[in-house]
Amino acid sequence: MNYQNLAILSLFVFAYSLIAGRADRTPINGALVYTLCGLLLGAHGLGLLELSVDSAGMRALAELTLALVLFTDAAHADLGVLRQTIRVPRRLLLVGLPLTIVLGVVVGAFLFDGLSLFEVAVLATMLAPTDAALGKAVVTNTAVPPYIRQGLSAESGLNDGICVPILFVFLALASGAVTPEASKGLALMLVLKELGLGLLVGLGLTLLMAYLLRAASGCGWVTETWGQVPVLAMALGCFSAAQWLGGSGFIAAFSGGLLFGWLARAEKEPLLTAAEGTGDTLALLTWVAFGAGVVGNYLHLLSWQVFWYAVLSLTVVRMLPVFLCLAGVGSSTSEKLFIGWFGPRGLASIVFGVIVLNEGLPGGGTIAVTVVCTILLSVIAHGLTANSFVRRLAAGEPSRLARSETDRHDR
Repeated sequence: MNYQNLAILSLFVFAYSLIAGRADRTPINGALVYTLCGLLLGAHGLGLLELSVDSAGMRALAELTLALVLFTDAAHADLGVLRQTIRVPRRLLLVGLPLTIVLGVVVGAFLFDGLSLFEVAVLATMLAPTDAALGKAVVTNTAVPPYIRQGLSAESGLNDGICVPILFVFLALASGAVTPEASKGLALMLVLKELGLGLLVGLGLTLLMAYLLRAASGCGWVTETWGQVPVLAMALGCFSAAQWLGGSGFIAAFSGGLLFGWLARAEKEPLLTAAEGTGDTLALLTWVAFGAGVVGNYLHLLSWQVFWYAVLSLTVVRMLPVFLCLAGVGSSTSEKLFIGWFGPRGLASIVFGVIVLNEGLPGGGTIAVTVVCTILLSVIAHGLTANSFVRRLAAGEPSRLARSETDRHDR
């Protein structure tokens, strides 16, 4: 064990925990601070953190963090609002997500001459899902209309699980493991397996564990200290069981969180506290590791094509499909632009990046540096604009959809 790394990370966690509330009210907070500190303390900065982030370790850390964030965010969801405005996340997932991948392929094919069409499709799919952890500052801010918060939360909770089978199909095509003719059957099989098993495991395991927790609590068997553990174990259990059985752990974590939030709606807040704290700590460690062990290793590969793809991925490639797919739902132009802008890239793209690197594609280096650049720009841009854009949105005239929600809530 490297005690120097452990000491520095422990002190950093302690220091940030003291100022977290104050930092949340400034543009410099969360993942931006973690990543920049990791870069500063790592081998390409002061050299104090000697993090050798191998692919397996980075993937495991990012996956567990994402699973906890998805479960706890879903558990906090207002199902009444989500049910009334379900067309927003439905359009974002069923129309906006495919359009984002297609537009990403078009832009990538224009910018990257050295990548095959299927490698460009892999890149576009890796950067299509949004990050629930990076978007937390927006989806937890009550100044944002509830339909936007619930829509963005549902989108980020489900789009990474939807993208997994699509990514595997494009990977198989890019590596030559399957032919385009055979890819249709493979795609259907993967989608049904990933989504079906993910939902089945997430809902089934959560239902069982929530029933056992309530029964044990009713008997007085759960102590105050151990009462902080069950939700944490539930979230990680849903994720890992689904992954073990061949389903999507991300779908399992999000669907399990939704069900738990509904089953335990009267007492869920104290039960979720420990899991949220653990998720925040894991997120801190993930972003520090990303800054210290990943960013510096790829910055020297940066090119103008990579930079412009990253910029376009965060703007036109994301925002145009969102604007188009939300036509006619009752949102104002400013609300559509807000939803389109707050599609940060983070943990899911890190996980996908590790998967792709292990495949050894000819264009793997270009794909990796583009993903790292996009995530880094997202951390900076979305971190700096979250609070100010929320204030601007709150100061504007609410849309017809936002007003109808407010009226319904008042009644």
